[in-house]
Order: sequence, then structure tokens, then C-alpha cells
Amino acid sequence: MTTTSDLFGGARGALPATPGSYGLAPSGARLPDATRLGPLRLQVADLDRSLAFYGSTLGMRLLHRDGGDAALAAHGDERPLVELRSRSGAAPAGSPARLGLYHFALLLPDRAALGALVRHLGDVGARFGAADHLVSEAFYLNDPDGLGIEVYTDRPRSAWRRVDRELMMATDPVDIEGVLAAAEARPWTGLAAGTTVGHVHLHVGDLPRANAFYGDGLGLDRMVWSYPGASFLGAGGYHHHLGANTWAGPGARPAGAEDARLLEWTIELPSEAHVAAVAANLTDHGFTPRRDADDVLIDDPWGTTVRVKLESPPAP
Repeated sequence: MTTTSDLFGGARGALPATPGSYGLAPSGARLPDATRLGPLRLQVADLDRSLAFYGSTLGMRLLHRDGGDAALAAHGDERPLVELRSRSGAAPAGSPARLGLYHFALLLPDRAALGALVRHLGDVGARFGAADHLVSEAFYLNDPDGLGIEVYTDRPRSAWRRVDRELMMATDPVDIEGVLAAAEARPWTGLAAGTTVGHVHLHVGDLPRANAFYGDGLGLDRMVWSYPGASFLGAGGYHHHLGANTWAGPGARPAGAEDARLLEWTIELPSEAHVAAVAANLTDHGFTPRRDADDVLIDDPWGTTVRVKLESPPAP
């Protein structure tokens, strides 16, 4: 466990993380403050099994199913969070660890919603871990294919701290009793409306290459760089939209076509001009984006696909 004291000497010299006071900007164009993440697509071995898990354990609502594909959302929302694609016999993730998805993270709208979900996870006997990251409180579990999932809520930005220009993040014990108490008597009615994809965290082969691709190429700011074996990047001052780590080890291979894996994740931007700027910036930095209609697709150095697109309009 990498605690606050391990990274920041007990937080000596910590200052308020006011807007513009932290983070390292990329060498080229930066993603706009209004950047947000859209749905992600997962390859799973058994669609029925996965739908049962995402429905009963996480409390997602099935939006639609078409053969071996399905899309799920929070209750009360029409925007998909997770899209599932079935590949019969896909090998489970995590044994051994492969480059690609470490976990994807669902950001709940408030601490009460997180408490209700954690209480529900306990009620159904789900196995999970927990961590206080200073900027957020997080809980971790795996889906039936071993794909990692984080559910979390952010602390107010006024509570975030920095040391020099680095945002303070760590892995401290979480106040589980406090999280559960925040739910009070709220009944469990499924994953709360307003839940979004907060970030994606990937196993990568090399941190400097990851920083060059996701920072200088894609346009994310570096927020945390002292965490052992990991780097955290975000836009608009957010603690991270993307985490990258080398914890899978030097011999890890990228997840392949026969594996349960992350097929694609999505960055949504406020205008077509911003999408075009990302494509131009990637090209300027030696990467080769491609087009899918109006969207820009780019594979990172280990084969994980990122879709950059105009933000989806609000559901009617």
C-alpha cells in the first residue's frame, strides 16, 4: 500500500490545489476543460453471465441487446456506460496480467450513492477492496471475466492538495463506516442516475511512452508522477481521466483477440474543432489516427483503442 506518508512525507509542504496551480501541460495541444469520458466497450466470454453480474451486482439497466452485443446504463439515464460484446471462450483477464485494462471506473454522483452501492455489494456477498485516494474514495471488484472495476466518488476539489505542481494522491485506508453512514436509510434501487465513466486505468509497457502518447499526443496533463510504477493524467484539472501503470511486469503481453479485454474507450469533446485538433496533434507527434465517420480512432502503443468524438447530446 502506497500511503500519503510514503509519497509526500506525511503531506509536509502541502498546499491547496487551486485551479491552475498543479499539473504539467503537454508539449502540444491540450484537451479542453469540458473533456469527459463516454462509454467503453468490453469483450466478454458469456454475455448472459455478464449481464447477470452487471445487472444484479452493479445495478445497471439494460438499454438494448442485439445478438452478442448489449449496452447498459445507470437507472434513470439513457446514456450507455458499458457496451458488452460476446466472444465465446474468451480467456479470462488477470491471470497472467496482460497489457490493456487494469480497471475502468464508474464515478457516482455523491457519497450517499456510493454508500448505498457498497451496502448492496455486502448484501449480495460480492468481494471487493477499498482505498482512500485523497481526492476520492474508491471500491474495487472484478466482473466474471476478471475485468477490473472501480466505483468511487470524488471529494470536493476544495479539499484536494498538491506538493509543488503535483496533485496529492495515495492509497490510504478508506472510512468504510463513514461511506455506509452517508447512505443513511436510502433503499437500493440500482446504480444511481448521474453515474458516469470517471476514468480508465491501463496496464502499459512503458511509462515514458505512455506519457508521450496520452500526454503530448492526446493532450492530457500529467497530474501525478511520483506514484511507484504509475502515472495519472487528466484534463480540466481533473485528478485523472487516465491512469497508466507498469505493474503487469516486463514480460506482459498485450491482451489479444481471444482474451476478455477492453476493446475501446471514449473521450467526448465539446466541438468538432476540438476533435480535429486532437487528430492534428497526434499526427504532429508521430502517431497515426484514423477516421470512423466524424470520430477519430487511435491505438495506443500496446493496442488499446481510444475513440475521440463530439460529445453525445442529452437524452430526450
